[in-house]
Amino acid sequence: MAPCLLLVLFLLPALAAGHQHPSTLGSSALSEWRSAKASYYAADPEDAIGACLICAVLLRITGGACGFGDLGKHGYGMATVGLSTALFERGAACGGCYEVKCVDDLKYCLPGTSIVVTATNFCAPNFGLPADAGGVCNPPNHHFLLPIQAFEKIALWKAGVMPIQYRRVKCLRDGGVRFAVTGRSFFLTVLISNVGGAGDVRSVKIKGTESGWLSMGRNWGQIWHINSDFRGQPLSFELTSSDGKTLTNYNVVPKEWDFGKTYTGKQFLL
Repeated sequence: MAPCLLLVLFLLPALAAGHQHPSTLGSSALSEWRSAKASYYAADPEDAIGACLICAVLLRITGGACGFGDLGKHGYGMATVGLSTALFERGAACGGCYEVKCVDDLKYCLPGTSIVVTATNFCAPNFGLPADAGGVCNPPNHHFLLPIQAFEKIALWKAGVMPIQYRRVKCLRDGGVRFAVTGRSFFLTVLISNVGGAGDVRSVKIKGTESGWLSMGRNWGQIWHINSDFRGQPLSFELTSSDGKTLTNYNVVPKEWDFGKTYTGKQFLL
């Protein structure tokens, strides 16, 4: 047997152990295991071999289709994923957490490993190619586009497009929910991030001292908007996630708030 092959066989168990994910996730599962496929993109678009070059470039320019921007600043790091059309739900899935594991590929999978990633981006379809021949993120495919740093937690990079299983799990976040306020005069937008529990936000209501509860609209991703002038009023928010839980943060944005600032409130209870 060739020395290189012996070295690989020797190192595989150690690599797998290094990426072993705690088994406590079973108690936090929000769905059953389902089948999908995954590929990766590289941090440098020039290195996006066999993955999604367009997605890598868009991620660098926009910070992702969920509006989170700097993923490190918002606490997501590289444990993130771009979801195909069938999973992205026009941005409603943003912020949700998924446990992902490699299956059915003894050559490239790291046995016994899984990784939890947050939905922060959209894997755009390529309608110039069939869904089963290159258009990996085309409907109706369930596809996960991972940063190579996350991909290599569960498989060797040479796997390319590989079969996986995934399930929704609860998101564990440090600190409270964050509200980044932007806009101008009577047009208010709020980026909602660092959401625990289900992780996503399906509806948002806002309240000032001079108004009742008003529904906000999804602008894109997890950026919500409303046409109203709330200047000089403390702001309260009511968030509802996909598991039906509601969190109310009263006066989380103080009376002296300003555009361009971020305010931190309470967190969903797990």
